Amino acid sequence: MAFHRRRNHYYKRFRSVLPLISAVSGVLLILFGLLTFLAPAPIDTNNPHHKNLMYTANDVVEDTIGKPGEPVLHIPIKGRKDRDVWSSRNSKYFYGCSNASNKFPNADAITHPNRYLLIATSGGLNQQRTGITDAVVAARILNATLVVPKLDQKSFWKDSSDFSEIFDVDWYISSLANDVKIIKSLPRRRGKTWIPRNMRVPRKCSERCYQNRVLPVLLKRHAIQLTKFDYRLANKLDTQLQKLRCRVNYHALKFTDPILRMGEKLVHRMRMKSKHFIALHLRFEPDMLAFSGCYYGGGDKERKELGAIRKRWKTLHASNPDKERRHGKCPLTPKEVGLMLRALGYGSDVHIYVASGEVYDGEDTLAPLKALFPNFYTKETLASKEELEPFSSFSSRMAALDFIVCDESDVFVTNNNGNMAKILAGRRRYFGHKPTIRPNAKKLYRLFLNQTTMSWEAFASKMRTFQRGFMGEPKEVRPGRGEFHENPHTCICEDSEAKAKKNSGPRKYGKGYDALGDDIPSDYQNVDDEPELPDPDDDGDQDGPQEKGQFNETGMDYDELTNEEPELEEILSD
Repeated sequence: MAFHRRRNHYYKRFRSVLPLISAVSGVLLILFGLLTFLAPAPIDTNNPHHKNLMYTANDVVEDTIGKPGEPVLHIPIKGRKDRDVWSSRNSKYFYGCSNASNKFPNADAITHPNRYLLIATSGGLNQQRTGITDAVVAARILNATLVVPKLDQKSFWKDSSDFSEIFDVDWYISSLANDVKIIKSLPRRRGKTWIPRNMRVPRKCSERCYQNRVLPVLLKRHAIQLTKFDYRLANKLDTQLQKLRCRVNYHALKFTDPILRMGEKLVHRMRMKSKHFIALHLRFEPDMLAFSGCYYGGGDKERKELGAIRKRWKTLHASNPDKERRHGKCPLTPKEVGLMLRALGYGSDVHIYVASGEVYDGEDTLAPLKALFPNFYTKETLASKEELEPFSSFSSRMAALDFIVCDESDVFVTNNNGNMAKILAGRRRYFGHKPTIRPNAKKLYRLFLNQTTMSWEAFASKMRTFQRGFMGEPKEVRPGRGEFHENPHTCICEDSEAKAKKNSGPRKYGKGYDALGDDIPSDYQNVDDEPELPDPDDDGDQDGPQEKGQFNETGMDYDELTNEEPELEEILSD
C-alpha cells in the first residue's frame, strides 16, 4: 500500500510540472529556429566555391588559405561607402580629341598611283588590332593605297575569320576616306593576279625608317606586303599621325553587326542584374603560366605539368620563379585579384564578368574568387549555346564579345599586361577615363606574401597606397610612356577652364581628394612605380631597304632574324 501511495504522489508532482517543461521546451525550439534563420548558411567543404573561405556571423569572410596556425584575414563583406568606387572625380575634365588639322592634306592629294601596301597581321584579335591601326598610318607615310589588312589565320589561335567577318569593312573604308585610300583587294596586273613583294620591317619603325627601308622597294615593286605586322610602328610620331592612329582605333574599327548585337545583349544582361559591374580579363591559361615561368604553389603536380608545356619553346631558358614574381612579371592568381578588389572597396555583392580562356586547374583555381564575389558571370553563363553558336568556333569572334563587355563595364580589371589589357586601357582613357585597374605587381608581390601577418585594415590600406597610379585616373602615366595604344596622350585633351572653376569652388572632400580615398594630388603620377611598360621607340636600322634574301650584320636573312617562334608572343598577346 505504501508503495502505491508513493507512486501516486510522484505522478501527481510530475503532472504539476509538465506544463512548465513544455513551456521551456517551446521557448528553446523558438530560439533555435531564430538562430537557424539568422545565422549564415553552413559551409559545404565539398563545394569548390567555398573551399578556402569561411563566413562568420559578423559580416566578414575569413580567408583560411595558408599553412595551419597562420593568422587569417577577416574581410568585410560590404564595400566601402565613404567614396565612389565606380568613377573618377576628375575624368569629366578630359576627353578624346583626334580630329585632323586643317593642314592635314586630303588622301586624294597625297596618294600616288601604282603604290599599294598590303599588311599581314599577326597574333590574336587584339594584337592584330594594333597592326590594322598602324597599317593605315604606314600607308599614309608611304603615300600609298592600302589594301584591307589580311588577318592571321595560321597562328596559335587558328581562326579562319577574315577582316569582313569581324570588322565592318565598308565603315572602315568610308570613315577613313579623307585620310588614306583603302581598297578591298589588289587590282589585277595586265589581266593577271598581282603577286606583291613580301618584306618585314623592324619593330617600332619610325617615319624615316619607312621612308628609307620600305619606300625604295615600293617604288620599284609597286606592291609590297609587310608580314607579321604588329607593333611595327614607332610610338613617337608626328602629332597628326598620332591622331590618325586614334581615328582608326577608336572610330573606324567597328565590329560587324552580329558581333555588336550579341555583345550588347551580354552587356544588357549584366545591367539587368546590377546597376554597376566589374569586368575582369583573366589570363590564367596553362600555356600562359608555363611561358611566364612563374610558380603558383601547386607543388610537384604544377611543376611537372607546366614544365612539360614550357618545353615546347626551345628558346626559353630555365626560369627563376621567385625572381619573375619579384620583378612583377607573374600574372595575379584569381584569389589575388579578388583580394585586391575587396581591398580597394568592392563588396561581395558586386557583380563581376570574367573574360577568360581555360583556367589552369579549373574550378579549384577559381574557387577563392567566386567565394569573394559570388555574383560571377561569363558569356557562357549569360547566353545559351544556341546564341553563341555562330561565334563559338572562332576564337577572334569570341574575343570580340569579351572585348565589348569589358569596354562597356563600369570598372575594367586585368591580372596581366597583355594586348587586350593595353588596348582597353587606352580606349577607356580616350572615352572618358573609366576606371581601369591594373595590378602594381612589383609592390603587390610582397603584400600578398605577408597578407596573413597583418590585419585586414592594414592590408587594405597598403593595397590602396600601392595601387595609386594604376587605377586609370587622368595623367597617372606620363606622356610617351608605354605603347601608344595604351597611353594615347596625344589624343586626350583637358578642359582647363572647367577644371579651374571646380578648383576655385568649395572643396567638399578637401584638397587632393582622389578615387582611392586618400589625400593625393588629382594629377598624381606614380613615377617610381609605373607599370612595367616597354621602353618606347627602338627605331631599328634606319639605313636602306632590306627585302627577303638580303642579310644584315649578323649574317642572317632578315625574315629569319625576326621570325622567332610565333607562339612566343601569341601566348601572351590577347
